[in-house]
Amino acid sequence: MLKNPIATLPTVLMLAALCAAPLAMAQTAPSRIGFVTTERLMTESKMAKAADAKIQAEFSKRQKTNEELMAKFKTMSEKFDADAPRLTDIERTRRARELFDMEKDVQRMNREFTEDLMQRKSEERAAIATKAYKLIEQIAEQEKLDAVLQEAAWSSPRIDITDRILKLLDK
Repeated sequence: MLKNPIATLPTVLMLAALCAAPLAMAQTAPSRIGFVTTERLMTESKMAKAADAKIQAEFSKRQKTNEELMAKFKTMSEKFDADAPRLTDIERTRRARELFDMEKDVQRMNREFTEDLMQRKSEERAAIATKAYKLIEQIAEQEKLDAVLQEAAWSSPRIDITDRILKLLDK
């Protein structure tokens, strides 16, 4: 037996319908979605190309130095291999140690070069991403988009806003 006479079946059904109405209206309004291919922003924008050129100029001297050191190591290694049968044990040991030390230096320089290069690229990409994110927000607000996706297995070209972001980045 119900203690509250107002809570009859028709009243409960009416309350349920009133609660479900906003939910049903929200479900019928279509969501607006945009899509951005971020890799294109990082490779095709003028900003990205300028950053690549800047990094190339910044690291070209070090790269040349590394290549010269690797060539010198290779030449010395080949000379050692050719001379080894004629060398005394002491001379062979000394030159092998020199080659071993040189190889460690080459590997260290290459590792440091790669780490520094990746760090600089990461810094430049972060700057591009920050600017692109602001532009994406701007377009999303202007177009009243509910979501902008970055990754998708597939997306329709009609929701792709990448070209618009690229044009704004290039300004």
